[in-house]
Amino acid sequence: MKTISVIIPTLNGEQELKRLLPLIPKREEIEVIIIDSSSKDQTREVAASFGAKVMKIDPREFNHGGTRNLAAKQAKGDILVYLTQDALLYEENSIDKLVKVFENEKVGIAYGRQLPHRHAKVFGSFARSFNYPKQSSIKSFEDKERYGLKTVFTSNSFAAYRKDVLKEIGGFPSNVILGEDMYVASKAVIAGYSLAYVSEAKVYHSHDYSIREEFQRNFDIGVFHNKENWILQEFSNPEGEGLRFVISEWQYLMQQGKWYLLPVSILRNGVKLIGYKLGKNHHRLSSFLRRKISMYKSYWNYN
Repeated sequence: MKTISVIIPTLNGEQELKRLLPLIPKREEIEVIIIDSSSKDQTREVAASFGAKVMKIDPREFNHGGTRNLAAKQAKGDILVYLTQDALLYEENSIDKLVKVFENEKVGIAYGRQLPHRHAKVFGSFARSFNYPKQSSIKSFEDKERYGLKTVFTSNSFAAYRKDVLKEIGGFPSNVILGEDMYVASKAVIAGYSLAYVSEAKVYHSHDYSIREEFQRNFDIGVFHNKENWILQEFSNPEGEGLRFVISEWQYLMQQGKWYLLPVSILRNGVKLIGYKLGKNHHRLSSFLRRKISMYKSYWNYN
C-alpha cells in the first residue's frame, strides 16, 4: 500500500482549513503537512488540532517552488499530494480517486478537476470549464505535437507526484514567480513519464479576478515564460491557445445568455495580453515598475 503525504502551504488560512481538513481521510497511510508562512490568525493551531504536522517559515522566504520542496523533504509518503488552502475537496475520496491513477506505472504526475466555487462569477466559472474538462486524459512527450503547451498543463491547487520521480528530476525550481507545477511537469514528460488528468478527482477552486488582477497575474505568467523559455521552445508558443480561450469564452457567454458581457470579455482579454507581453519583456522595465505590476511582489525582493 502506497503512503501519501498531503502538503498544503498556508497564510492566514484558518477558515479555509476548517473546511478543508475534515475532508482529508483519516488513515494511517496518510499524513498531512502544513507549511505556514507565519500566519497571524489561528492557522497553525487549527492544523495541529486535526493532527497535521506543522512547519513555520518566514513569509519573506516563501516561494512557490522552494517552499513546496522544503515540505517534500519532511514528507514520508510515496505519493505527494499538493493542495492550496483555498481548494475545497469535492468529497472525502477525492484524494483516493486522484492517486489511483498511479497504478499505471508510467504516470509520474496527476492532477484533478477544478470546479468553480458555488458563488463564482461567470468569467471565473468559464476558466475552470475550459481548463478542466469532464474527460480524463493521460499525456506523454509523444503528444506534444497535438496538444502543445497543454501537454504539460497541471495545477498544484490539486496535484499528486511520485516522490521518487520528483526527486529524480530535481524537485521544484527553488525560485520561480509561479508555474512551478508546469516546470516540473515539463521535466517529467521530457524524462519519459506521463501526466494524468483525473476528472473524477474533484475540488472546488476558482478565482474571480478583477481586471487589474488579471493584468498582474498575466504579467507574472509572462515573466515565467521569459525566464523558463525552454518550456515554450519544447512545447510550442501559448498564444494560439490564448486565441482558442477567447473564442471559447465568447461562445460560453452567448450560451449563458450573457452576450452583453462580450465587451467586458474583450477588455479583460486585451488587458491580459498586454500584461503577458510586458511580463515577457520585464527586463526592460525598472525594478519599481516590475514590483508595482506584479501580483507576486515578494518575488522581486531577490530578483
